Amino acid sequence: YTGNTNATLCPDGKTCVKNCVVDGADYSGTYGITTSGNALTLKFKTEGQYSTNIGSRVYLMDAQDKNYLQFKMVNQEFAFDVDVSKLPCGMNGALYFSEMLPDGGGSKYSNAGAKYGMGYCDAQCPKDIKFANVEGWSGSDNDPNAGSGKYGTCCNEMDI
Repeated sequence: YTGNTNATLCPDGKTCVKNCVVDGADYSGTYGITTSGNALTLKFKTEGQYSTNIGSRVYLMDAQDKNYLQFKMVNQEFAFDVDVSKLPCGMNGALYFSEMLPDGGGSKYSNAGAKYGMGYCDAQCPKDIKFANVEGWSGSDNDPNAGSGKYGTCCNEMDI
């Protein structure tokens, strides 16, 4: 996530999709996401070998590892434990359900799909998602790793 969009490869959305692919990820080295036993740890800031990453999120996948896991919550219980002992003051450690397409839009918009984290949306309609905002992207004046565009990625969410 270091820097802004390459205007040569991505002058507009259609050209960007044609020229770019989503590659596998080094979850621990790049994003600060690790597991140990039944524990999952997400770091907010990760200094990687090639870049600095701010923020991390994970998605639950189905058994075939192709679609986002779909929850049917009517008359069901969802239980989890969270250790917030190392969560700094002012930091939001959120868990929520988002109404994303199960395949991450893979059958309709791109070949990458859910397996590569595509199709993210939430109720805040974030406009800082680079891959959704190639056209109209404006880099931040004070942060080379941030910015916003004209497109929001909006869907319903339920905070847990």
